[in-house]
Amino acid sequence: MTGTLVLAVESSCDETGIALVQDGRRIRANVVASQVALHAATGGIVPEVAARAHLRWIVPVLDEAWANAGVAWTDVDAVAVTHGPGLAGSLLVGINFAKTLAWVHDKPLVGVNHLEGHIYAAWLLDPGEEDREPPSFPLVTLVVSGGHTFLAEMRDHLTYRLLGETVDDAAGEAFDKVGRLLGLGYPGGPAIQRVAAAAVARDRVFPRAWLGESYDFSFSGLKTAARRIIEAARAEEGIAERPDAALSEGATAELAWGFQDAVVDVLVTKTMRAARTLGARSIVLGGGVAANAELRGRLAGEAGAARLPLVVPRPGLCTDNGAMIGAAGARRLLAGDRASLALDARPTFPIASR
Repeated sequence: MTGTLVLAVESSCDETGIALVQDGRRIRANVVASQVALHAATGGIVPEVAARAHLRWIVPVLDEAWANAGVAWTDVDAVAVTHGPGLAGSLLVGINFAKTLAWVHDKPLVGVNHLEGHIYAAWLLDPGEEDREPPSFPLVTLVVSGGHTFLAEMRDHLTYRLLGETVDDAAGEAFDKVGRLLGLGYPGGPAIQRVAAAAVARDRVFPRAWLGESYDFSFSGLKTAARRIIEAARAEEGIAERPDAALSEGATAELAWGFQDAVVDVLVTKTMRAARTLGARSIVLGGGVAANAELRGRLAGEAGAARLPLVVPRPGLCTDNGAMIGAAGARRLLAGDRASLALDARPTFPIASR
């Protein structure tokens, strides 16, 4: 793959990302236009609004990435694009943009699964970053985001065996919901992490859904339990009948910590059990929730105790971005994958089967 330069487009949800990635690893440019502030007022993503924002920002994002990379179209070997899973309208903006670029400049088009991108973010190197060993196979990967939570085994590149997935809500969705219940706004994950760090009394216990020996996850029951626990805390403070009144800072911090601890405990315990059982040589953590410091720290500690290397991208590469699509796209290109100009969006697109 030496010398391969991929231009990658990501628009699966609410981030417009374009990157240029060399050899499937080295980032030449990586620009993201975030819509977080746009969707904060509604407390969640409005698909039509997200698609229109992609249309507004995709050309300026390309212009900035192109300027940062300092390359010409003759240097580009392929155009990679996310074609699922995600919001249909958002995906179509990026797909049609990438198709146009590939057709105009006569470059191969490569379709990439967004979830695969989150995994391959672990291979990325920032500009100027010292080279390091990539993840070792066989490995276990945990991907945790707003829409997806799953564990998979990889015995080689582009080869996945699904071990477990969420049977209801994704972990990131649960963070957003509980963040709203605590009055912390959107997105809930970063807000809960920030507030939880201030917790003094860490004795608010939230339930765990272990689901027996399964590697599957469930967070819907945790959301329901969180609602009840938060309502009880509001009653304790005498504000149960005052929906506009906020809990005290101390209670909010304790509740945020308790909820976060419950999510992290299940994610880390199942990942470590899978890694030991399958004889993994490394663990890869990816997805937007992988930016959570408590999850990163807890998994790093347990992996270190088991003498298993943990590879986790820096937080900015855990959230949606074009570079991760470039890394996966380069690997797909090397494997001979090519998409036609009939490439379409796949809003539902599993990474693998069991």
